[in-house]
Amino acid sequence: MTTTSDIKDIEFGGPATYRIVVKGELGDTWRDRLAGMAISVVETETGTSRSTLVGLLRDQAQLNGVLETLYGLHLPILRVEKVEEDA
Repeated sequence: MTTTSDIKDIEFGGPATYRIVVKGELGDTWRDRLAGMAISVVETETGTSRSTLVGLLRDQAQLNGVLETLYGLHLPILRVEKVEEDA
């Protein structure tokens, strides 16, 4: 669980790599609308698809734009995480 002290250590000012997981299938044709993020799709054990987007976003505004696009596509957002530079 994230604590208040953990949140203070997170940098929000500049570029960062993010991983976003959504329920549903996104094709590579969406890359341009999703800030050029790499898209991979897997089928779960229950037969549903999940798409994972990974890429460098220049700032929080660009992250918000990606999330708004996914929301507009009615894809449930399952996870958003900042990928550590050494990961």
